[in-house]
Amino acid sequence: MDFRNVQLPRNIHTGPGILKDTGSLCKELKIKNKILLISGNKTLKIAGEKITEVLLNDNYDVKVEVINNATPEVVDEITDILENYNAILGVGGGKVIDVAKLAATNKDKPFISIPTTAAHDGIASPRASIKQPDRNVSLQANAPHAIIADTKIISEAPFRFLSAGVGDIVSNLTAVEDWKLAYKLLNVPFSDSAAALSSMTADLTINTSDQIKEGLVESAAIVVKGLISSGMAISIANTSRPASGSEHKFSHALDKIAKKPALHGEQCGVGTIMMSYLQGGNWKKIKTVLEKVKAPTTAKELNIDPDDIISALTQAHTIRKNRYTILGDRGLTQEAAENIATNTHVI
Repeated sequence: MDFRNVQLPRNIHTGPGILKDTGSLCKELKIKNKILLISGNKTLKIAGEKITEVLLNDNYDVKVEVINNATPEVVDEITDILENYNAILGVGGGKVIDVAKLAATNKDKPFISIPTTAAHDGIASPRASIKQPDRNVSLQANAPHAIIADTKIISEAPFRFLSAGVGDIVSNLTAVEDWKLAYKLLNVPFSDSAAALSSMTADLTINTSDQIKEGLVESAAIVVKGLISSGMAISIANTSRPASGSEHKFSHALDKIAKKPALHGEQCGVGTIMMSYLQGGNWKKIKTVLEKVKAPTTAKELNIDPDDIISALTQAHTIRKNRYTILGDRGLTQEAAENIATNTHVI
């Protein structure tokens, strides 16, 4: 593969109370005085206001914008505002970070990712999920110039988000197996280093899952490190293949089918159980790890109708048709989907 255009974060700052270093990091990155900060209503109070105060004390001119959705219209609006600023900070969850990431890409300006939860690898990856009228689409973007992850703030978020982050990391295992299969059968580009980093990240998270508990700064640090490593694997490969395979197809299908989808990482975790079973992997170990961190492992725990699980399994192969996985080109039959979901105790 061609690695000449690999984009990785220049600076990664993690730890409790690290937000106080935001201004010094911006100076280290040679960011000039005008900064656009976007956040959500809740996350502005959780972290955005603190960061704004820090930046003002460091003599930065800061404009704050609150967003509620990650749609093309919002991306366009933020892109237009960014025209008059030197950099953008995304402070919040996935929607905020994805909008900031795309706006920065559109204007070729520095973007600093400042997550308040650790629910998926979007905090570090060169991809952005944007909501279209009928579905979410994953778009190519520039990787963050820097990441500031305050593990104290992340540890204080609802534990459900951290559990979802574990689900997203563990899904690397089935994603890499799908990638290997596509390489063997279709000769798709494959990166040994990206695959190794992705798999190692999942294994390390699994091996330290006993330490992932509610309210602990150390637990947040484990998950944040895993998500950043996953995002970097995507950057190295220049494709989301190291962290997105059949389990993500299942999750995206559920997003379309279910009346109220669960969190992305939660759905990917359940998808990983079933796809690992289909691949002949150790699905029971994956299920045990997810249970250990209180992540959903069944349709009931996802609060999703079992019939929707089956429908998502039979339709998953239609998502990103150009991405070959264990599901093949024709997908699963109704009977096969029911057997997989039943045998893994998802339904």
